[in-house]
Amino acid sequence: MRSWQIERRRRTRHLIELGGLVVKAGIVDLTGDDRATIYGALIWMADKLRSEDGERARKLWFEKGGRSMFAAERSGGHDRTQPPRDWA
Repeated sequence: MRSWQIERRRRTRHLIELGGLVVKAGIVDLTGDDRATIYGALIWMADKLRSEDGERARKLWFEKGGRSMFAAERSGGHDRTQPPRDWA
């Protein structure tokens, strides 16, 4: 396989994983899959990170994301898009 093909696959996988985070966070459902709203929220996040309050926001978001990922791992990997099964 050529190096450009390997790099293209690597980039594609990265983009798919990032999209998965948007779904996992529940953003797609909460916005009704409105791409303009999702994009606007991402622009707002970028503006926030560039602001004087950026480091504080980054720290808060990192902690919240880390806790959520850890909780999902401990509960068997369920996320907000897949509620846990009712085994009763």
